[in-house]
Amino acid sequence: MQSKQLRALIEGAIMVSMAQILSYLKIYELVFGGSVTLAMIPIFLYCARWGFGKGMLASFVFGILQFVFDGQFAYTWQAIILDYILAFSLLGTAGIFSKQKYGIFYGTVAGSVMRFAAHLLSGVYVWGEYMPDEFLGITMNSPWIYSALYNSIYVGANMIICFAVFAVMFKPMNRYIRGEDLQK
Repeated sequence: MQSKQLRALIEGAIMVSMAQILSYLKIYELVFGGSVTLAMIPIFLYCARWGFGKGMLASFVFGILQFVFDGQFAYTWQAIILDYILAFSLLGTAGIFSKQKYGIFYGTVAGSVMRFAAHLLSGVYVWGEYMPDEFLGITMNSPWIYSALYNSIYVGANMIICFAVFAVMFKPMNRYIRGEDLQK
């Protein structure tokens, strides 16, 4: 049992480290924060293998690291909590679907939706006062609509990238993704 706990800890450290490194390789970055990266892939893989509890812990650590090393957009304590600690911690909800046949895909949706929800609330309550008059050619009257549009751009793109990578990995690595190799 101690060997399995040690393995979970080591895999968690590796996956969080990989996620942090991948977060620096930005495919696209929006002006006021939020970027398209491959960083959620290792987090979702870890959640699919180890489940909700360990996935939440790894995601929380990733959120802290994101704030410490990439927190230039956190001007208030609310932004620190919502945009970094909570948003990235909620990626761990993907672990709810661990061990299920298509759990990596269900988990990707769950984690992405929860992250989006945290960013949505931050966009309304923290960043709403900075809402432009027009965004994407649409007149902005509501911080809810602005926040939903803004945050769906990068969270949606990240989710699609995860889906594409997991679709390629699924058949040859499904046993590993679901953690069946841990049953030994």
